[in-house]
Amino acid sequence: MGSELGITPDTKPAAVYSPVAIWWVVWGCLWTAVVASGVVFLVLRRNSPILRVRSLWLSLGAIGFLHIYFWSCQFGVMIGPLMPGDAQYWIMGTWLPCGLALFHGSNSYFLHIAKLQKKYAKYSFLTDSTPDVKRRQAGFLNRFRRMEYTTRVVVLVGIAMFVQILLTVLMWVISRKFHRGWGAPGTEVHGPEMAQKAEQGRGWEWWPGVFWQFFWSWVVAPLVLWNSRHIHDTQGWRSQTIGCAVSGLHATPMWLIALYVPAMEKVNAVWIPPQWICISIVFLEIFTVLLPCWEVMRHQSLHKDTLEAIKQWEARTKGNNSDNKSLGSTATMVDSMMSGWKSNSDSVLSDNSARESILNMSALEYVLERNPTPLQRFSALNDFSGENVAFLTSITEWKSLLPKALLEGDEATDDITKEMVREAFNRALYIYAEFISTAHAEFPVNISSQDLKKLDLIFEMPARILYGDEKAEVDPATPFNQPGMPSPTYSNFSESSVAAIKNRAQYMGDIPKAFTAGVFDDAENSIKYLVLTNTWPKFVKRQRRISTDSTETLHVEGNADFV
Repeated sequence: MGSELGITPDTKPAAVYSPVAIWWVVWGCLWTAVVASGVVFLVLRRNSPILRVRSLWLSLGAIGFLHIYFWSCQFGVMIGPLMPGDAQYWIMGTWLPCGLALFHGSNSYFLHIAKLQKKYAKYSFLTDSTPDVKRRQAGFLNRFRRMEYTTRVVVLVGIAMFVQILLTVLMWVISRKFHRGWGAPGTEVHGPEMAQKAEQGRGWEWWPGVFWQFFWSWVVAPLVLWNSRHIHDTQGWRSQTIGCAVSGLHATPMWLIALYVPAMEKVNAVWIPPQWICISIVFLEIFTVLLPCWEVMRHQSLHKDTLEAIKQWEARTKGNNSDNKSLGSTATMVDSMMSGWKSNSDSVLSDNSARESILNMSALEYVLERNPTPLQRFSALNDFSGENVAFLTSITEWKSLLPKALLEGDEATDDITKEMVREAFNRALYIYAEFISTAHAEFPVNISSQDLKKLDLIFEMPARILYGDEKAEVDPATPFNQPGMPSPTYSNFSESSVAAIKNRAQYMGDIPKAFTAGVFDDAENSIKYLVLTNTWPKFVKRQRRISTDSTETLHVEGNADFV
């Protein structure tokens, strides 16, 4: 048997220019061009809603590591006899396991996002109770838990990489296969140069790399797959997770079989053992690079169709003298959609006019006003954009609780009115910290820099005082111990517990004069349009599919009863 690059004791120490060797080099160049084009496409469109929620840089970094290994294997048949005996050992012992570690770390980000988004589907952000405040604990482990998820992933992956590289170096130092002058006695190999290279291409020195490949492919990947079994997202993440987990299972076992089973010698002549790992890398790149590209293009197509439907609806509405009739038609269509009922003949959701009546701002506002729960659950659990709908519903709830003086723009004169205005400001401050602030919000809504700057001028400093900020020179454990600032009824809260602080502390400083009942209007309109053109079409499409499936089921059951 030969090494993993197909080298045998009879191989001549010269480059191989056989049709097989040329084919693998050409294939490697073509596939590299495809992957590189996909990476450039994703980077250029990194601000797309489909990509903003992903750990794009972690994924692309992992693809970079894995593709270097892929590239070296495509040249293996051609230049394998000329490569140093330990070259592929170092490539497989460093680039491959490090790439797998980084890849599965980025892929687990899917579960993290899904877990965090669940909170947007459960409760009202202004009136529901919040958990008890937990005292901030010291220690390295607690500090690690308070890190951002991406940072924690990088730290853990970095530790795994360090251990793998350390073991790879240790095996190389111990074995005299790679150096005759020193190492453990009895580990050297003898014979001609090519015989030694063939022995260097396999053996116990490779087992640390084999262990990590098994660990990432047969432990971590199935675990992530199992934990994501109940998630059905619109981003393509679940499909990516399934594809990556399944495509990596065969790689290491087949690599070992190709190296140690004599019957594989004929196969190894045209398909060297590392190609079993490379085909797994190809599928990883398909699901990590090309699938998101397709999802972005599909999203752009849906976005374009939605804008066209809005345009047609607006043109039809302008030509209609009765606005009430249009609004009534929209309400009827939305109610039919939300009920999931469909007639036996023509669906109210299938024709073009019905589609135009649903894909417009009036329909969205009707749902947000009457029954936002289904849309909010869909956006959080399926679209991973729950912060947008939760922001809109929180604004609506906040406006319904505003005092009359603030609505009419009158100055508060008596103590009761002042207290009501302060309470409204604290509710608005929480909305800012939970949904808008880049320092406090887990998922800041995507508003323009101009709107963000305007809101920062009003709420940023009070938010720092109330919720703490590492960037500010305020002790997050006692942020109220500042001159002129009253202390709340508790202290030592965690700096990230914005929700826990909501009902337990009040900002008692001066309320900015720019604070009015319309302070969120621009941001609200921006996010409402974002929901209309991104989440709302997907929600309508799903409701249409549910309605169609229900009708088909009723039709089948009716025919069965008739028979």
